[in-house]
Amino acid sequence: MRVDHIAIAVNNVEEALKNYQKILNVDRLEIEEVPHEKVKVAMLELEDTRIELMEPTADDSPIKKFLTDRGEGIHHIAITADDIEKDVARAQQSGMRMLGGLRSGSYGRRITFIHPKSLNGVLTEFCEAPPKAEAKETLHENAK
Repeated sequence: MRVDHIAIAVNNVEEALKNYQKILNVDRLEIEEVPHEKVKVAMLELEDTRIELMEPTADDSPIKKFLTDRGEGIHHIAITADDIEKDVARAQQSGMRMLGGLRSGSYGRRITFIHPKSLNGVLTEFCEAPPKAEAKETLHENAK
């Protein structure tokens, strides 16, 4: 397992991107809307990690509620699960409280969340490891 990305809730992805691009060397950038999660995401690929900026696309989006309650800031930390089903089962057997079941997240990868009360106040996402071809493509893109 490794940190896949750090997710930051923002009011406006394009405006936030301008700020992050001022200070970061972004190797690759992808923007995607995830309608069933009611969010627009910008994934900033850095040399050895990723930052995900998340903007709500509906008033009933969980990200909209987060922004209303807490304002912009870190929303969650995502961990790559090499075998997401086994990793989720192990977490549940260890007493972790999951938020919803496995579902499709950005880029078609399966995701689920561990309730922050189970991990010292930090919302933690398990996300499925990208297919091997996608991982190699990303490494190749970064080498250019």
